[in-house]
Amino acid sequence: MIKRSLIYLAFTVSTTLAFGQAKWTKVSEGLVFVNPPFKNCHASTIVETKTGKLLLACFGGSQEGNRDVVIWQGVIGADGKVTPKVAANGIVNDTLRYACWNPVLLKKTDGQLVLFYKVGPNPREWWGMYKTSDDGGATWSTPFRLPEGILGQIKNKAVQLKNGIILCPSSVELPNGHWKVLIEQTDATLKKWKSIPVDTGSKSDVIQPSILFYGGEKLQILCRSKQGNVVQAWSENNGSSWSALSKTALLNPNSGIDAVTLKNGKQLIVYNPDVPGKDWWNGRANLRVAMSADGVHWEDVMELEHGTKEEYSYPAITQTSDGLVHITYTYDRKNIKYVVIKEEK
Repeated sequence: MIKRSLIYLAFTVSTTLAFGQAKWTKVSEGLVFVNPPFKNCHASTIVETKTGKLLLACFGGSQEGNRDVVIWQGVIGADGKVTPKVAANGIVNDTLRYACWNPVLLKKTDGQLVLFYKVGPNPREWWGMYKTSDDGGATWSTPFRLPEGILGQIKNKAVQLKNGIILCPSSVELPNGHWKVLIEQTDATLKKWKSIPVDTGSKSDVIQPSILFYGGEKLQILCRSKQGNVVQAWSENNGSSWSALSKTALLNPNSGIDAVTLKNGKQLIVYNPDVPGKDWWNGRANLRVAMSADGVHWEDVMELEHGTKEEYSYPAITQTSDGLVHITYTYDRKNIKYVVIKEEK
């Protein structure tokens, strides 16, 4: 396998940005689609396959929520580009079709890929679907519908524990406008599911959690919220139960985030560092990366975008086997931007 760090020399921009003491280098950046076969796209997800390739998926079509919106996927090439092909659609039968939403890729410890996604008229009525692949996303199984009441991860990646249990960071948007997060637990076969509540009495409106690791059985979730800040909860038993929700110091203008635990134990989050605007889409023109050692004290380490009225949102972040950190995010709803960064020694 060619080392990924050598592959990216084809479109390296090599910029070092520093906020505070930590220094991170932006190795490469660029838009992944050339003349995409859709007008709008959103909600990207990335995963490293068992052969070392980086697979990307997103939803795209004429406009979010329209029936022609499907899940697109493709391998990120040496030039940072993706040739998209349809991975899933929302066809129910010959006369009924719905939009697809929010794909999330998972690589299980046995190397099998799982593509989770949603189908339905809107986020209050959608349902969970998934497909599997044993060849790195070249082909996918027939679609499976998740059990009633189970949605799978809503935006951010699931994690598989050492005991094989998979934790899916999930959430629901209730008809009364209230949002709540939960953790859906399943086995490696994806057949046995149960929901684990998180602070059901909270008045905070939170969705789309990310899961972080702190050694032993200690976990943290970080969530999008309507309350102006990223909201957190903690578990001391591998997600079997969770603390009350509380605000972090990280701002959140009601926009999706993503976070990852690095191999060295540090935590990274990609987020929009603005206060909420009048409408939910305000405050998405700036995008940053922040780092923490304890999940409490966060330091901005890189600015990815500094705009005015554009939308740079819904990031996905992962660290590959070579140590590089890969980030994708919505680029003004017209494309997906792909950035590779690394921490300076």
